[in-house]
Amino acid sequence: MDDEVNVTYITFDGHMEVQKYRYVYFVVMFAMYIIIICWNSTIVYLIVIHENLHEPMYIFIAALLINSILSSTTIYPKLLIDFLSEKQITTFPRCLFQSAVYYTLATSEFLLLSAMAYDRYVSICKPLQYPTIMRKTTVKVFLFTAWFVPVCELGISVVLYVNVKICHDSLKGLFCNTSIFTLQCVPSVALSIYGVFLLLNIVLLPMLFILFTYIRILIITYRSFKTIRRKALRTCLPHLLVLINLSCFTAYDVIVVRLESDIPKLARLILTLQIMVYHPLLNPFIYGLKMKEISKHLKHLFSRTELRSRPQCSL
Repeated sequence: MDDEVNVTYITFDGHMEVQKYRYVYFVVMFAMYIIIICWNSTIVYLIVIHENLHEPMYIFIAALLINSILSSTTIYPKLLIDFLSEKQITTFPRCLFQSAVYYTLATSEFLLLSAMAYDRYVSICKPLQYPTIMRKTTVKVFLFTAWFVPVCELGISVVLYVNVKICHDSLKGLFCNTSIFTLQCVPSVALSIYGVFLLLNIVLLPMLFILFTYIRILIITYRSFKTIRRKALRTCLPHLLVLINLSCFTAYDVIVVRLESDIPKLARLILTLQIMVYHPLLNPFIYGLKMKEISKHLKHLFSRTELRSRPQCSL
């Protein structure tokens, strides 16, 4: 009998007592999904309608938040359906598609953060040249590159998976991530090597560029006036916080998921849920509160909404 079996359905083995608490899981995660969509969409809406936010930095922030919306939409609808289903299953092609879209959006965030780091470097260290360097054409090129490069590189990964023989039918997770690598009958050398290339090319290299850029900014501003140092710290801190958040997500994905770290099922579930909730919620929270212009428009929006909701007294 041939050991290589064509598995039709894949089971998500990361759920715990889903039959007992299915409605609790559904209500909580549905609420989180709505909050993520509304919170991110609100910041994007403010950036679109206000002329003073039509600057490269805010455009990159909007792109980052759109990524959060799309990434959540890749995961949450299927997860919510699974909570209400008798079996938490999917097919390999659908799993591969979900994983490819999810990682395309995740890796594009590193490129967007790289573009934002470069924008901050030019703005703070070369302010007179900023209008010349950061033109609309430059911003469009950065946005196109941030989305197009991951699509192409993850597309190659999908092609490599097409001829892979699947022998296992369960994933230790709630959705399709790099754990699909464990479904193979025999680990593919080509996929392993290409996975390392992807990690270096669209994760580690952009991360090193971002860190180098911000260190360069801190060195230059350290020699400047105190007000300039405060301004640099105020504008760079939100981006660094987002980078740390994204780096933690990547570390979890590599150490726990891809390397199949042997951790308790409950701990894996909690870590997965934190990644799904914290990452898309922290970005708008950080930019909404830490970026002065966005925070100002956000407060104005909420105060105007509150005034409209109050009953009007007639004389």
